[in-house]
Formats: sequence, C-alpha cells, structure tokens
Amino acid sequence: MRSLTSVLLLAIGAGACTDSGPVSIPVYDASPALGVVANGVTNAAVPLSGDEEVPARDTNARGTAVLHFSDDGTELSYKLIVANIENVVQAHIHIGPPGSNGPIGVFLYGLVPSGGGRIQGVIAEGTRTAANFIGPLAGKTMEDLRDHIRNNNAYVNVHTNDGVAPTNTGPGDFPGGEVRGAIQ
Repeated sequence: MRSLTSVLLLAIGAGACTDSGPVSIPVYDASPALGVVANGVTNAAVPLSGDEEVPARDTNARGTAVLHFSDDGTELSYKLIVANIENVVQAHIHIGPPGSNGPIGVFLYGLVPSGGGRIQGVIAEGTRTAANFIGPLAGKTMEDLRDHIRNNNAYVNVHTNDGVAPTNTGPGDFPGGEVRGAIQ
C-alpha cells in the first residue's frame, strides 16, 4: 500500500516533468489515510494556496506540507512540496488563526537568496524538535505546538521574492507569503 506522501509525490512529479503549463496538485482528504488523531494531532497533509494568504494572492502556485509527530511527541517530521512557484526564499509554520497573520514559530525552508527562479517538487524535508522553535514557541514544548494546531491556530506559509524592488508585484514576488494553509 502506498503512503499518502508517495501518492502526493507521484501526483506532483507527473506534472513536474514538463514545462507545458501549470501543474495541478490534487487536494486530498488526508485524515483517513494519515490516521489523524483529532485530539492527539499525529499527522496532517496541509494544502497550500494563494487564496489562504492574508491578503489573498492571485497565483497558480500550490503546495502541500506533510507533517508527522513522533509517537513520543518530541519530534515533528515534515515534507514540503510545491508546484508552479518561483523565487521561494523561505517557509515556516506560523502561529496564528485563519484570516490573520502571525509570527514564525518553526523554520521549514530557507533563508535562501531571492530571485532563485522556478522550483518544484519536494523542496524541504526533515525533522524538528522544540530546540528549533523560535518566536512565540521559543522555550516551549512540542505539545505547545500541537495545542496551537488543535485550536486551529497554526499555518504553513511559503514566501517568495524576486529580489527586484518594489515587492508584491505578482507571483514569485510575495515576501509576506505566496501560498498558505491552516494546519488542521
């Protein structure tokens, strides 16, 4: 049986092999496949789009963040997958509810130089512990992050920058975030 991560990678990889236009990333109801534990917050597949940004972004960029909390609750493993996006400079888990912007709590990707061009597929994967927390999570535990997620108060955000002033000129140039999704 294929894992959801494999299915997501296959779906993205199939379109990533051509430059024939925008790649479509299917949106999955990942809860049954990932075995999400509602109160325990074990796993999440977070769809990312410009519609979720504050303010909303007109972009074809899409992505998925796949998150998994370890059984002992001390580690967060993640995979960040994107398509149709340019100039990604960083990505994070932010603390804040839908409809508002919040501070960075955990780095997932970057900082890298602006103007990097098109990037697609898995751009970051790894494991984070509470030692990696910053901002409002600094000095907190992994359980504190899980509490934010249970309370619909955390989101993944992918930031872009073409390196040319002014900013916010369109896709590939949204330093405040181009695609975003609430972790549920």
